This record gives sequence, C-alpha cells and structure tokens, in this order.
Amino acid sequence: QVQLVESGGGWVQPGGSLRPSCAASGSIFSINAMACYRQAPGKEREWVAAITSGGSTNYAAPVKGRFTISRDNAKNTVYLQMNSLKPEDTAVYYCNADIWRRWGTSWSPYWGQGTQVTVSS
Repeated sequence: QVQLVESGGGWVQPGGSLRPSCAASGSIFSINAMACYRQAPGKEREWVAAITSGGSTNYAAPVKGRFTISRDNAKNTVYLQMNSLKPEDTAVYYCNADIWRRWGTSWSPYWGQGTQVTVSS
C-alpha cells in the first residue's frame, strides 16, 4: 500500500530553522503535485505551500520569503525548508500528494501522518 511518512519536525527557538520531509513509499507509478499543510491547536488546517510535478511553487502569505518547498523525484520525497521561524508557525505539519499507483487507473490523494513543529523560547 502507498503511504507518506513525515519526519524532521521538532523544537526550535524563534529565528531558527527546520527541514521536515515527506517520503512516499509503496507501489507507486508517479507522483503529481505535492503540498504542505499545517494545523495549530483550535484552528482549521491551512494550506502552506505547494509544488507541481514541474517544480513550480506557491506559498501562503504568512510563510513567503521564509519557507521553501522542494522535491526529489528520485526519492519520492518533498522537503519544506523553514527559516526564520516564528511562534506563530507552531503547528502539526502535514504533507499531501496526488499519486498514481503502480497498477492504478487514476490519481488519488494521500496524506502523511503529520510532524510537530514547535517554535518557542
């Protein structure tokens, strides 16, 4: 079965950096767009960044200039480089990917299990 495994979260002081990753594994033929979302306590899940299969990127306003999303297609992995972190960035971060399974007939969405990012003094 296809699954997305996230890692690389943790705790940092304001101004610090983290680079969580999301790796897809299983019976995969191709991965289309990939995206990152986050959810803080008591809030709705919000979109953070996205990257197309061709490498085009887009970001939510609060993270523009600080976060960079990238992908390594050979490793079926997406990375989120987070710099100049602020306490407001504290949340569980989730990855999402549209995947065509090895013997599938269409694109299907998959979600990672989430990784905690905490920014505090």
